[in-house]
Amino acid sequence: MTAAQIDQLRSATANGRGPTLTPRAEPTTVCVQAADPLSHAGVVAQLRPRPEIRLLDGPDPDAQILLLIADTVDDDVRDQLRRTQRTNGTRTVLVATAIDQHQVVSAAECGVGGIVRRADATPDHLVAVITSVGAGQAHLPGDLLAQLLTEVGRVAPPGLHLTRLSSRERDVLRLVAEGQNTAQIAKMLSFSPRTVKNILQRVTIRYQLPNRTAAVAYAMREGLI
Repeated sequence: MTAAQIDQLRSATANGRGPTLTPRAEPTTVCVQAADPLSHAGVVAQLRPRPEIRLLDGPDPDAQILLLIADTVDDDVRDQLRRTQRTNGTRTVLVATAIDQHQVVSAAECGVGGIVRRADATPDHLVAVITSVGAGQAHLPGDLLAQLLTEVGRVAPPGLHLTRLSSRERDVLRLVAEGQNTAQIAKMLSFSPRTVKNILQRVTIRYQLPNRTAAVAYAMREGLI
């Protein structure tokens, strides 16, 4: 997890206010996934009446949010996070029974957008996190953020590359540098336009940049593309 990502998480949870909601014209589309059918049914029952959320039946690559419910961040959860990040523009909110700072780093490396402890997953809080992550923000429980700041301030965890771009991010930024627009990039890379926008948004959030032009300039200056 980069310093920019941590700063963005810190601002999202500053003063205990939780994530900042960005008004949306349309409800956030959400798929719910859980190994436990009772957990799945309980979360669906919480979210279905909410006007801010539109639940989709079953896995859907066009969902804005995958709400993943798990006991902890194990190999299965990491595999699911990687698949979601690799195959579409859906962002993931993880609801975990137990999680520590090391598992937070592991989940962040796999592309998670928000983490909520199951004990904190009230309907209002869950909707707030889903909506903010869908709008491109990030969320992390405040105590875990404090631990993570201490850990990263001491030493970057093994295997964490602070300036690495994924191959998808490099491809998109190269095409932006060549003057291609979102629709052209989507066609050339066989992505949806929303996936292209999400990739650019993740880069700008990670490096705290104002727009895609600044992202291209930063990537070129740092030798990332």
